[in-house]
This record gives sequence, structure tokens and C-alpha cells, in this order.
Amino acid sequence: MIEVLVAVLILSIGLLGMAALQARALKGNHSSLQRTQAVMLSYYILDAMRADRETATSGTFPYNMSKTCAVPVDMSSRIVNAKREWLQALKDNIGNVDTTCGTVTCDINGICKIEVHWDDSRAAGGTAEKLETVGRL
Repeated sequence: MIEVLVAVLILSIGLLGMAALQARALKGNHSSLQRTQAVMLSYYILDAMRADRETATSGTFPYNMSKTCAVPVDMSSRIVNAKREWLQALKDNIGNVDTTCGTVTCDINGICKIEVHWDDSRAAGGTAEKLETVGRL
């Protein structure tokens, strides 16, 4: 009888370990999905700017925006619409929280730096993540 109890105890400890491993794998997969989405969405805004390169590299740099977390409701121009759609895509795909933000910085030579910020507290990687993509228009 004691041998059966010991066997059940060892089996239950093994099953608990497997459940914990599965939970960690799910967290890691979710974090990987968020990072992949951030990469794809950084190229999304770069492609939108490439389609309008002349305006994007003009002296006023209308696509540039400091760290923005709120999706603008103003749809007054094509550029504002592109920024709004990008920020909304970030919220839809990475996480609709206050910490999901984007930054765009371009210079006169067409070199643009895109930053995507999001909360990754669910995974073990920490709470604040940032992906930076640099590209030429």
C-alpha cells in the first residue's frame, strides 16, 4: 500500500512539473507573437511612408511623432490617417493597453527609426519591451 502511495506522489509531482512547463511555454509563445507583430507593424508604417516618400522626407517631416500611446480620432489628412491606422493596428495586434505605443523619427536623408513599445509583464522577460527598426525610405 505504501508503495502505491509513493508511486502516486511521484506521478503527481511529475504531472505538476509538466503543467508548469506548459504554462511557461504558453507565456513564451505569447511574448514571441507580440515581438513578431511588432516587427511586422514597424514595416507596415515604413511601407506607408515609402509610398509617400517625397512628403515623408520633406522638411516638415509630417510622419514623425514622439512616443504616442493614444490613437488619434482626427482623420483630417492622409498622413494622420496612416498614423492612426498604424497605432490602431499596434493596439489590435500587440495589446490594447496604455503601454502600447509607437514612435517615428525620420531625417532628411530618408533614414527612419520606428520604435514600438508594449507591456510584456505576462512573460518572464519583464514589463516594458521596445523594438527598434531602422530603415531607409
